[in-house]
Amino acid sequence: MNIIETKDLHKIYEGVVPVHAVNGVELEIKKGEFTAIVGPSGSGKTTLLNIIGGLDRPSQGQVQVAGQDISQLSNNELIDFRLNNIGFVFQAYNLIPVLTAKENVEFVMLLQKRSKAEREVRTKELLEAVGLGALIDKRPTHMSGGQQQRVAVARALAPKPTFILADEPTANLDSQSTANLLDIMAELNRKEEITFLFSTHDQRVIDRARRIITLEDGKIVRDVNQEVQAA
Repeated sequence: MNIIETKDLHKIYEGVVPVHAVNGVELEIKKGEFTAIVGPSGSGKTTLLNIIGGLDRPSQGQVQVAGQDISQLSNNELIDFRLNNIGFVFQAYNLIPVLTAKENVEFVMLLQKRSKAEREVRTKELLEAVGLGALIDKRPTHMSGGQQQRVAVARALAPKPTFILADEPTANLDSQSTANLLDIMAELNRKEEITFLFSTHDQRVIDRARRIITLEDGKIVRDVNQEVQAA
């Protein structure tokens, strides 16, 4: 079953010289994939991720997530859809600095109006799953970059999304923090079949991904299943 499917997807930024950031992308992502979108700067990786995540709208084409064409949703419908279906992990962590790790993870569930009991149980489970059970009451300023990014992963998982979009999630991390984060993500993918779609330049992420999609000038020029190649 495809949980993400794009059809003839285009994104054009108008200007003196129009920029065709995404150019006719046809893409299918199935449940449980651990996929990296790669390519040089300006190839359209982040734009494609933003369109799939409903953070930007295509100039042309369709984006179907779990069978829903999100390109046809109103702004309010799109906000609700993102809230309940898509988890985001960004390069800059984007944690709320005045909130503790627990409160950051709980925040999306508060917006979903989940009960206090459910929020507390799930937050504790997730922070323990990413190895931060002992830091539940710490604020981001008292954590390393790697720890903050693990909180961001727990927060992305909190609403039980259909999939996780991770845009350059390791760009600000050292080698050990990157290895720890990728271990956690791979384990969640393997045990719980959580789908991860990365945009990355990081060879360490590329080496761990099972499928590599290469973009150039907004087009898919290569799509390789690394497990098949390894076999």
